[in-house]
Amino acid sequence: LYVNGFFFFFMVKHVILWTLKDNFSLEEKLKIKQGIKEGLENLHDKIPGLLEIQVFTEGFDTSNAELMLDSTFKDFDALKNYAKHPAHVEVANEKVRPFTATRSCFDYEID
Repeated sequence: LYVNGFFFFFMVKHVILWTLKDNFSLEEKLKIKQGIKEGLENLHDKIPGLLEIQVFTEGFDTSNAELMLDSTFKDFDALKNYAKHPAHVEVANEKVRPFTATRSCFDYEID
């Protein structure tokens, strides 16, 4: 954002909610959720502009999603670069996409 001769940069939050496919047992789902958590959280120091990343796997019974990704990026460009970064694409293709049935995303600016 450019205002009165100054650039303002806003950090970006990237939140994802997933449900897993129904054909997995409870034990399999626990392993899958752990793999997603480890895979995504291990990206922390590998992707420029990724400031924070955390995956939550144990929601309350009132939740209608099974996992949540909560991540913070330096700016919107960093989020766009994360989406196509080879380390992220590898985790998404190997640990997330094959096992998830639904995905909801909400991205927004924070200051």
